[in-house]
Amino acid sequence: MPDRCEVLPGDAVVARRGGGLLWVDAPGSPALVAALHACLGVSGPGADRVLAAVAAQVSRLGGSASFALVLVDPAEGSGTGVALWSGKGQPAVDGVPVSGQPVDGGCSIAAGFPLGATLYVGPGQAAPQMPPGVAYDLTEGTVPGSGAMLQLAAAAHVSAAVPPATAASPASAPSPFTAGSDAGFAGAGSYGSGGGSSASGQNARASDGGEETAFWKPESASAPVLRFDDGLVVTVDEDLVLGRRPDSHELVTSGTARPVPIADTQNVLSSAHAAIQRTGGEVTLTDLGSLNGTHVAGPEATEWTQLEPGVAHPLSDGDRLLLGWTVITYEDAQD
Repeated sequence: MPDRCEVLPGDAVVARRGGGLLWVDAPGSPALVAALHACLGVSGPGADRVLAAVAAQVSRLGGSASFALVLVDPAEGSGTGVALWSGKGQPAVDGVPVSGQPVDGGCSIAAGFPLGATLYVGPGQAAPQMPPGVAYDLTEGTVPGSGAMLQLAAAAHVSAAVPPATAASPASAPSPFTAGSDAGFAGAGSYGSGGGSSASGQNARASDGGEETAFWKPESASAPVLRFDDGLVVTVDEDLVLGRRPDSHELVTSGTARPVPIADTQNVLSSAHAAIQRTGGEVTLTDLGSLNGTHVAGPEATEWTQLEPGVAHPLSDGDRLLLGWTVITYEDAQD
């Protein structure tokens, strides 16, 4: 089973679940995204037949969509893979495009090909090294992205349907790199962790050298929460200012809001990017005049909507927020 997944920033979709990895660029085709997403849980004999059946439906579901889907079959060594791709999509192993056979729907399929040190899904052939600007280290879930590279483990002896963190310790807390939510992709289901960060998860992040988002653990379920794409959680028990260096914003210096600094190695966040504010029982999101904008997508939306600066946008349970390359899911207080 692959042990590290690097996702490049972008407007398409990257998803990982168990032994499956998907890149898809299919605006306006939520049914195709859902069908491909459902394949991520497929493993074992017959996986190629499942993908062939999906390929036969591509022209009806997605027209000219581009995608690359790979299912990893853990065996001795790094195992083998089954792949389906179409349009601009192309899987590659160690920088070499996977060779396949044409099937229905204008797709190509390959089965039983050996895996190497890296596995890429995205448009065209992957570069030998990923360029600077990696947005996520994805264990499981769905995030925006223009491609993904798996750094494969030397040996894979766990089930393809179980992510590494779960296989190692079923009772442990979710991985800190787990995406927050899959909701919104045509009912494909939510495969995110849904859990907070543990002390062991924080130590793992520190030793891995990944960037870390400032957070507070919710002490109770009486307040809404913001669940970051890396699994960290912020309680919305007061007004918040989110950004690269939000401490100097007037809402923070006046004592009316709490700063939530977000690590930003790509310099795409503003110092004070957006504000979360509570008015009675309503929670709103406001762009604070950020350079790259603040975007939101509802639970059933497949596209991001950019907010007008200074205009408060009411949040509902399941809404996804996009600040720079950081994806945050808003969750209402639980009864």
